[in-house]
Amino acid sequence: MPTTSGTGLGEMIRTWRDRLPPSAAGLPVSHGRRAAGLRREELADLAGVSVDYVVRLEQGRAVTPSESVVASLARALQLTSAERDHLYRLARLASPVDGEVSDHLPPGVQRVLTRLGDVAVAVFAADWQLVWWNRGWAALLGDPSASPPRLRNFARDRFPVEPGPAHLARWPVTETDRDTTDAAIVSDLRRATGRFPRDSRLAALIRDLNAGSRRFAELWAAGEVAVHREDHKTIDHPSVGPVAVDCDVLTDGDSELKIVIMTAVPGSEDETKLRLIALAGSPATAHT
Repeated sequence: MPTTSGTGLGEMIRTWRDRLPPSAAGLPVSHGRRAAGLRREELADLAGVSVDYVVRLEQGRAVTPSESVVASLARALQLTSAERDHLYRLARLASPVDGEVSDHLPPGVQRVLTRLGDVAVAVFAADWQLVWWNRGWAALLGDPSASPPRLRNFARDRFPVEPGPAHLARWPVTETDRDTTDAAIVSDLRRATGRFPRDSRLAALIRDLNAGSRRFAELWAAGEVAVHREDHKTIDHPSVGPVAVDCDVLTDGDSELKIVIMTAVPGSEDETKLRLIALAGSPATAHT
């Protein structure tokens, strides 16, 4: 079916790409750059899709992207909730509705996060699904992009139903009080089921963990409802050795996004190690 000029899926992606300056997406701006907005390859990199696919979308040769691709494009383009819903409709998908977990990262939040520099930061949805991370996070814990998107879930890592390596931390991480942290994560998930009662992904997560993890099932049966706010961790980093960090969890508004920030005590040896890690970037080897 033909669309009014400038209002189709491809045209809107191009419009939103052209209006977003690279600095707002945390990208360096080279001198003499002619494009005011994002280049196609920059959008592709931010959204985790191929450049060829972005081209096909903008040219109208691909008109039915998957829900995960649309969600990634909405985050990369820093769309408002209304714009995100419009993008879903253009892609012939049902837009996220109340009662369901949202992976959408509001533009204002994303701008704040990109200004945190090398501080290790990641954003999780209400069901602890990883939706965004920065270079500092990848350098400290390992780059999670190698893992399938479905498995980038902190609760699945925490209560594994099958043997195998973790997907969000490539090297060993320990907590001061693991039992307390376990209980906090489970009680936070229970709270999420009340906030998002119609979310199928959250329901599947709870079902899988209850069936496959005895530890999770025990904690779930306790019926506690709470919020996971803070933790203290030691990361056994392959480049600099053990790094002690404070892990603070901030929640963003109604969507219940969890902004997780890793920092060390100012002036400490751990803070020095964090700076070295940030300078070196993500190590080539991973803990298995």
